[in-house]
Amino acid sequence: MRAYVALLRLPHAARLLGGTLLGRLPNGMGALAIVLHVRAEGGSYPLAGALAAVYGLATAAGQPVLGRAMDRFGQPWVLLGSAWAAAAGFVLLAAVGADPPAAAVAAVVLAGFATPPLEAGLRALWPAVLPGPAHVRAAYALDAASQEVLFTAGPLIVVAAAALSTEAALWLTGALGVAGTLVVASSPPSRRWRGEPRAADWAGPLRSAGMRTLLTALGCAGIALGVYSVAVVAYAERFGRDALSGMLLAAMSAGALTGGLVYGTRPWPGEDHRRLPYLLGALAVGYLPLASAPAPPVMLPLAFLSGIFLAPTLACSFTLVDRLAPRGTVTEAFAWIVAAIGVGAAAGSAVAGFGQDLAGVPGAFAGAGAGGLLALAVCLAGRRTLRPVPPAPASGGRDAPARRREEELNGL
Repeated sequence: MRAYVALLRLPHAARLLGGTLLGRLPNGMGALAIVLHVRAEGGSYPLAGALAAVYGLATAAGQPVLGRAMDRFGQPWVLLGSAWAAAAGFVLLAAVGADPPAAAVAAVVLAGFATPPLEAGLRALWPAVLPGPAHVRAAYALDAASQEVLFTAGPLIVVAAAALSTEAALWLTGALGVAGTLVVASSPPSRRWRGEPRAADWAGPLRSAGMRTLLTALGCAGIALGVYSVAVVAYAERFGRDALSGMLLAAMSAGALTGGLVYGTRPWPGEDHRRLPYLLGALAVGYLPLASAPAPPVMLPLAFLSGIFLAPTLACSFTLVDRLAPRGTVTEAFAWIVAAIGVGAAAGSAVAGFGQDLAGVPGAFAGAGAGGLLALAVCLAGRRTLRPVPPAPASGGRDAPARRREEELNGL
């Protein structure tokens, strides 16, 4: 823990991490706030679920677009403009409710698509703020671990606000996004940061074969996360104890928090691209026992263990992005990570539903293990593309041999 205390004492580090976590609370609040408000306004469960799904997909779609804008125009205006637009979407939904449905869809699309890319922006800032690679790796680990707090605290805040009114829950969701964004966007590092010049092409980071491999693998890992979030509800219904779903979600988050904090406190042997398959393999192994769906006294420790390697996997992936993303696309590359996991999670929710219909609770949880194994298979199949490109010279330009090596590694 001393390493993290020292990290947060560095100039701007605590402000950037704290502001980002505050501004990202809507990520853990939005879907639940939408469902509660639609139901309170008399909307059906299918409509509430569909609007929550639209919100998630709109968020995934918006992150790369806004990330590209940040690479091109800098952080403050993009962050602030998107935060106010997202807040307007939540306010609009609070005003229109579930009827007419078209207006509700427009509101959640605006709230989701305009979600400020704070997560990607912070990861782009760390190398410029921190003194060396070891500090950056620790920051990525702390970042990946601390985001678990969002998905534990966010729903609790929504429930507390909804006790007053579901409109208040939506207003608070938008307001917290704006407040956190103001903290980050007004900081000196955010105001100074500029993306590097980039090639004039539409693909951006997707022209890197290594990035494509990484995104696909993390999308499959996202399937496991989406499966888990639905399967725990089915598990709780099986035992007639609704609180079990929250306990299992909290247990996995606690495991991820623990694993991330441990991972960031020490250096690890080997290079990141060689370590990633082992982390994905351990993540998949952690999900497999859940398919047995044992009694709660056994299931809760298994849930904790299933999260242990989640944050380390993400932290290792973030380090790879710094080296795999083509020049001038780093924020967009991190935003694609967010989008890939989000799309995978949406698919995983559907997988869990089919698994539940086919084989009950064990069938629902089986999809988590399958997603983890698929992520490992993708990583192993594309492991050659994950080898990082040598860093650019200190002058900021790349010599011709380095460019040729990058093109070979990227498959161009």
